[in-house]
Amino acid sequence: MAWHTWWLFAGTVFVISASPGPNMLHVMTRSIEWGLTGSVLAMIGCFTAVVCLLAASAAGLTALLLALPAAFTVLKLAGAAYLIWLGYKAWMARVADDEPDGALAPGGAGRPSPARLMGTAFTIGISNPKALVFAAAFLPLFLDPARPKLGQFGVMIATFSVIEFAWYFTYALGGRGLASWLRLPARRRLFNRVTGGVFVVFGLVMAGSRV
Repeated sequence: MAWHTWWLFAGTVFVISASPGPNMLHVMTRSIEWGLTGSVLAMIGCFTAVVCLLAASAAGLTALLLALPAAFTVLKLAGAAYLIWLGYKAWMARVADDEPDGALAPGGAGRPSPARLMGTAFTIGISNPKALVFAAAFLPLFLDPARPKLGQFGVMIATFSVIEFAWYFTYALGGRGLASWLRLPARRRLFNRVTGGVFVVFGLVMAGSRV
């Protein structure tokens, strides 16, 4: 891959990764709920899912899913249902009036285990098969047919991973900045409604999309 091609790829990925989506929103909410340590575990889960999707796309899984429309539809609807369920949980999360500094988790539950934090984040990241289609359409645009493809895919996946993880940290730090503002129960309830509604919208858009 030529340097100018790499710079073009990196710049494009920088803009794409900056856009708020389920992964970024989840990392930000985890940062607000459980602090930077909790958000790092969520980052690891989302990051692992992104790398898996990119690697699977490079390995040709996208072509297989597109050749089996029924399987793709099932995966898409399952991912959409999971996002809608997360939105419902966030919307219904209880915030006690006498615990302004309490967790945002439903019922004021204690902090989830590291495995659960990473597992939830991984499920959110991996549940969108459209990401495979996007990767299959996006990555080949920057391939040099005169060079080995495997090495170029490796460079692009590594570049995407570094930029994506940097944006995770940016959103997590933004979440910590919001944490003090959300100390009041009324503001936390509003935050729950907004984030829950956004997750539901993400799920509905995924379910209604044709690709």
